[in-house]
Parts: sequence; C-alpha cells; structure tokens
Amino acid sequence: MSAPESLKGSELKVGDALPDFDLPVTSTVIVAGAIASRDFMPVHHDAEYARSQGAPDMFMNILTTNGYVSRFVTDWAGPEAMVRKIAIRLGAPAVPGKMLRFSGEVTSLAEESGEVVVEVAMRAANELGDHATGTVTLSLPR
Repeated sequence: MSAPESLKGSELKVGDALPDFDLPVTSTVIVAGAIASRDFMPVHHDAEYARSQGAPDMFMNILTTNGYVSRFVTDWAGPEAMVRKIAIRLGAPAVPGKMLRFSGEVTSLAEESGEVVVEVAMRAANELGDHATGTVTLSLPR
C-alpha cells in the first residue's frame, strides 16, 4: 500500500473549497477528548452538571475542537502539510447527538522558502450554530 499523496501548493488557488467533514459528536468523543487533554472540568463529562450551568448537555472542550480542526485541514492537505497556526473562536457548544460539519476555503497563498503557505478559512457548525470559526495556516511543498 502506498503512502497518501500530499497536495502541492502550486496546484491550489484562492477560493478552492475543502471537502466537508462530518463529525458525529457523541458522549464518548467528548469525554475521550477531555481525558486526552487532561481537562477534568465537569462540563466535559457530566451532563447533569453541564445542564446545571446552563448548557444543553456536556460539551466538547477547546483542545478537542482544535484537534479536529487540525485533522480536518490535514486530511485534505496530506501528510507533508505542516500546520503553522490555528486561530479559532468558539461559539455554540458541540454536544452529543448533534453532527458537527466542518467546511473551509483557501483564502490566501504565498511562496516562502520553497514552500507554499496556505491560509484556510474554516467553520465547524451544528444545528445550534457556529461551534468554531477562524483560520488555519499551513505550509505545503511547492
């Protein structure tokens, strides 16, 4: 089996859409992310506690969201992509039973030291609204 191919920066143009990624958010996804990032706040594993704080249910933490944002972009770009920066803003919570859809678009391209620096505007949303919006900057081989 051959290794997956990476995108080449020279093949991209501003306005290119990334393929959507749908994440089925479950309690297990939320709790596993919280444990992996050592975030033991009860709102990330105790639904009753989260509701007592005004949330609709337990919800995903920002470190897990960042991980899925990175996955979304690198699944598209390939194994040679290097994530340089993730800048997101959180909004609506990612809660169990509400699919989280990631979408994105290339917003800028620049050559730098033999690589192409790509900026992607991204959005992760569910039926409650935008969960995360922002940009991801990565470099790709020319």
